[in-house]
Amino acid sequence: MKKSLFITIEGVEGAGKTTSIPVIQETLSAYNEHIVLTREPGGTEVSEAIRETLLSQSLPAMHPDTELLLMFAARAEHLRSKIEPALAENKIVLCDRFTDSTYAYQGGGRGIADSRIKVLEKWTQGTLCADLTLYLDVDAATGLARTRIREHSDRFEDEDIAFFNRIRGKFHELMAEHPERYRLIDASQSISEVHQQIRDVLHTYLKERR
Repeated sequence: MKKSLFITIEGVEGAGKTTSIPVIQETLSAYNEHIVLTREPGGTEVSEAIRETLLSQSLPAMHPDTELLLMFAARAEHLRSKIEPALAENKIVLCDRFTDSTYAYQGGGRGIADSRIKVLEKWTQGTLCADLTLYLDVDAATGLARTRIREHSDRFEDEDIAFFNRIRGKFHELMAEHPERYRLIDASQSISEVHQQIRDVLHTYLKERR
């Protein structure tokens, strides 16, 4: 049986994606030992350079259209150079954020119409999309409070709470539109409880897939 899988992790800032990734990797390793961990924007040398531009606080504010196009430029390189080759080799690709974040941040957050994002999505990805999306859900106020204790913040983390409320609302819309691939994780719980939810979801999904 083909064992390649494309799994994405989504959530607002402070949802706990970073601390959850090792748990996801450990759980998936029993299914397929060949796991490629990556992130967006980023994942390749070129895409990471674009990431630095997108997150930089030293640059002037950029137009939302510029931000959107840079996101997809980074994604195009990421797909061709890393994600697609890994899937072709029957590996599991575990990606910290993907196109859903573009709909949430540039769509919900910045107000760019879904129709415009979909044009770039189709051009860049064709029919490729995640097999499974783990959505770590926490209210914007809680998520931002968690990020404020970090030593450094990026351009997105410095946005106001209204921006993140719009993002969370968009993620909930996406979850309703794509129930076949979305799995909700209540990230307001303790770290151990969140991690157990993730294990349970992955075990169920992988069992059904066998």
